[in-house]
Amino acid sequence: MDEETDLLNQKFEPMLEQIKVLFFEFGIKNLNMDDISHKLGISKKTLYRFVKSKEDLIARIFEYEQKRWVEVVRSISAQEVNAIEKLFKVSLMVYEEMKRFNPIILFELRKYYEPLFLEYQEKKMAHVALSMRLNLDNGTKEGLYRSDLNADAIIAIYMNYLVEIHNSDYCKGADLSFDELFKIMFEQHIRAISTAAGVAYFEARKNEITELLNKSRN
Repeated sequence: MDEETDLLNQKFEPMLEQIKVLFFEFGIKNLNMDDISHKLGISKKTLYRFVKSKEDLIARIFEYEQKRWVEVVRSISAQEVNAIEKLFKVSLMVYEEMKRFNPIILFELRKYYEPLFLEYQEKKMAHVALSMRLNLDNGTKEGLYRSDLNADAIIAIYMNYLVEIHNSDYCKGADLSFDELFKIMFEQHIRAISTAAGVAYFEARKNEITELLNKSRN
């Protein structure tokens, strides 16, 4: 990447954050490049200095999101906390991101930009799976997770829960919010994979973890 391209990317990243907000507010299909440039307060010619087309813009947003995700997960991994704390923080990130993808946005991405969306999802889930595998290894070494776990099965089941938890069918006939479902799902997962020491640690931190979830919601 040459110096000029790198400089353009640095200038464009704050705009990508603004464009994300616009898409979540108005939908992707409802905004054309004229609308986007107008709302950014720049000319369409300037916008096209950064991207070639709307499809290219979507691809750049996915690249930006993937980069941001890797940086945040790396930051969490470097924290001097145990595996249970790290798992909660990463799980909460995935959960919060899935909440942002409302049904309209998901429909538009799958209908109009499916190859880009599937590639982004595949990369994201592969990184989540790698993070979870490292977390399982670390938790086992710390004596918090059981040593007899089938890592592949645990990762597959937990990731499926994180993605599918926003399916409205989960709440039908039950007076439960998605946040309550997340708390229950996380607790059941920890209890299933933990040693007695891990369960004891979770019990001691359970109320504080609930407070962290409440803060993220506000």
